[in-house]
Amino acid sequence: MQQEDKGRSYFCPSDKMNSLLKTPGKKMISCRFVTMNLLSFESICIFLLSQVMQCSASLDVLFLLDGSYSIGKGGFERSKHFAGKLCDALDIHPDRVRVGMIQFSSTPHLEFSLDSYLTKQEVKDRIKRTVFRGGSTETGQALKYILHKGFPGGRNSSVPEVLIIISDGKSQGSTAMPAMQVKERHITVFAVGIKFPRWEELHVLASEPPERHLLFAGDAEDAANGLYSTLGDPVCTATAPGCKVESHPCERRTLETVKELAGNYVCWKGSKQPNAVQASLCPFIRWKRVLIKHPSRCFRTVCSDPCDSQPCQNGGTCVPEGLDRYHCLCLLGYGGDAHCAAKLSLECSVDLLFLLDSSAGVTLEGFLRFKAFLKRFLQAMVGQDSPLSVGVAQYDDSVVIAIEVGQHKDVFSLMKSIDALNFSGGRTLTGRALQYIAQHGFRSTPVFADVQDDLPRVVVLLTDSKSQDSVAEAAKYVKDQNLLLIGIGSSFMRAELTMVTGNPQQTIAYSDPQDLFNRMPELQRKICSVGSPEGCQAQSLDLAFAVDASSGVGLENFLHLRHFVRSSCLHFVINRDVTQIALVIYGSRAHTVFALDTHTSSSAVLQAIDQAPFLGDSASAGSALLHVYSDVMTVQKGARPGVNKVLVLLTNGAGMQDAAAPAQQLRHNGILVFVVIIGDTERDTLLRVAGSPTYLVHISSYEDLQYYQGLIIERICEEARTPVNLCKPSPCMNQGVCILGPGSYRCQCHGWEGPHCETRVVRGDSPRSPALPPRSHVQWSPRGLQPFSRALQHSKRQMDQRH
Repeated sequence: MQQEDKGRSYFCPSDKMNSLLKTPGKKMISCRFVTMNLLSFESICIFLLSQVMQCSASLDVLFLLDGSYSIGKGGFERSKHFAGKLCDALDIHPDRVRVGMIQFSSTPHLEFSLDSYLTKQEVKDRIKRTVFRGGSTETGQALKYILHKGFPGGRNSSVPEVLIIISDGKSQGSTAMPAMQVKERHITVFAVGIKFPRWEELHVLASEPPERHLLFAGDAEDAANGLYSTLGDPVCTATAPGCKVESHPCERRTLETVKELAGNYVCWKGSKQPNAVQASLCPFIRWKRVLIKHPSRCFRTVCSDPCDSQPCQNGGTCVPEGLDRYHCLCLLGYGGDAHCAAKLSLECSVDLLFLLDSSAGVTLEGFLRFKAFLKRFLQAMVGQDSPLSVGVAQYDDSVVIAIEVGQHKDVFSLMKSIDALNFSGGRTLTGRALQYIAQHGFRSTPVFADVQDDLPRVVVLLTDSKSQDSVAEAAKYVKDQNLLLIGIGSSFMRAELTMVTGNPQQTIAYSDPQDLFNRMPELQRKICSVGSPEGCQAQSLDLAFAVDASSGVGLENFLHLRHFVRSSCLHFVINRDVTQIALVIYGSRAHTVFALDTHTSSSAVLQAIDQAPFLGDSASAGSALLHVYSDVMTVQKGARPGVNKVLVLLTNGAGMQDAAAPAQQLRHNGILVFVVIIGDTERDTLLRVAGSPTYLVHISSYEDLQYYQGLIIERICEEARTPVNLCKPSPCMNQGVCILGPGSYRCQCHGWEGPHCETRVVRGDSPRSPALPPRSHVQWSPRGLQPFSRALQHSKRQMDQRH
């Protein structure tokens, strides 16, 4: 079956398109009107055109464009567009296809010769720049110009010559004789109609058989296919395997002026009698323009569809790439291989229970959305052969555990049970549901009597309705049962979900129904975070905390901040080779409690944090940031070259007016500034200090600070994993200049020596150490930085003792 669109149709294989037409097998369709979310089918078809239909033979092609007033500027632009489309089917190269152009109206004008441009893009760009000239339509004069001049810049008939005339066929002179003479010179002539052409004249211009050499510029893709089909054998390369040239019915359209009898009117005629007239009826003729369709046949190349075998699984769409290749456009959650296998997997072993809100507040539509999300998530996450430990419950006034955890052993039976869930529509008693699930949701039976089921247990709550009972006590009870609770709901549920989970990092708030499905990878990560170590693990990091100890914060809140720093340090591996931590407190002046290289173990760091004193004077965040820049994040104070550096500023927002400039100085030196604000402060000032909303966390109270610890540590560790500039901050001491190399750096010293300019040049006859040549240019790479850090500290202590 073929679908036609006013003579414009060509082959564009796609199993998705075929399914749209409800018919199997190959299709010939108009791609202009068929689109999809991820990729326009028209672009697919054009891609196929450029890949399959590529004339690579030695060939001279000359475009003859009608630039007369009958075409007009609009028609001329369509002609240029068509010429550019035809270029896509030509392998333009000095040794293969050459292209030139002549514009004609009253007189012919050479726009560019065949040897002017050497690439396809250059030719297409030049065609776009061609300017409409206007004048009468002297097609015959243009053909005589070609007979006299030949193909300008061509290869003198040593290669096949193709003339493509783009015109409306309304010449002011005769074209029959010059057209015959052109064809007698063995020039293949294609006649392309533009607007509403006079097809009789185009028939005269075109080579034989005319049905294979007549094209319509309004259907550029179909015409390009017809051109390739005609030239394919023997001029261009032979038709590719699996492809064939076939004819199809099409129409040639023209707009003609015809006479029409509109009626009769009374007119007066003379009579034979003198001085007498006679009344009579006279016909009334009017002229009108009529669209006339001329049935014809067109030719095109069709190829077998690589997507006929429907290789894409799980609802993926097959997109052909040439004749024998394709790729699959996969739904979210799929794409694990080329055929849209499940992409995501839990990659962790947990007992997982989904708790679905089935109350009247969520509505039937919301409940069905949650079911669809649950099915999509489990299909993407759980493989066919994976062991299942999944359960599903729903609640309103009461709780029903519809699927016990581990009840189903295969995905198919699990999906069937989820489909059977029905909407109930009672009150929203989320607190009672959580309490019930914590008590009865995970009553699993061990496989063997002497083996206990000790997998981590995760509850995923899906709700979109405010609870009508208290959730605080129930949420605390869930945590006491050692369950990880993850909350999912729309944006207006964010506050309640954060209260239920106790941590914004265990909350997923979606903005619209489609966004819910986009959050599947995020849910997978949160489920598998249970039991996994936090912090940056093996990532090297220099981390400093600057804590506001001013009177504006107060002693009680300062203790909250100090406790936050202490609990955050528990998430990091603290030693010389992984994470180094420094602590700065500040009021009107800043004080280093301990430097990066002071403590090498978690216990020592925690003990030192407990000794940090409250200062109690006014606050100056700017002086604290300058102190970190000059006295903390420096090589002399233990900062390691080639290691990412982060400063976390904890403050109530007072004294921030002078902090923007030093914060920018820190960022310029490769140090991330992460600002945590407790209380109300002007956001514009905070953004100038943080540099980006990504590195700004605004918390309403000191009691809520603990809930944001996971988010802050996650952001810190993201920075620890980013590529580092080995010269920021500069590892060179004593005004040495750091010079980057490929994967390394070197220090250019002046009056000092050593890898980092740490040793003063000895003058006189005193011998120098052979290991440290003067004005050292030794290169260092990140792999050798940690051992050097320890050696540098030893060298620094020796210098301090010497002075």
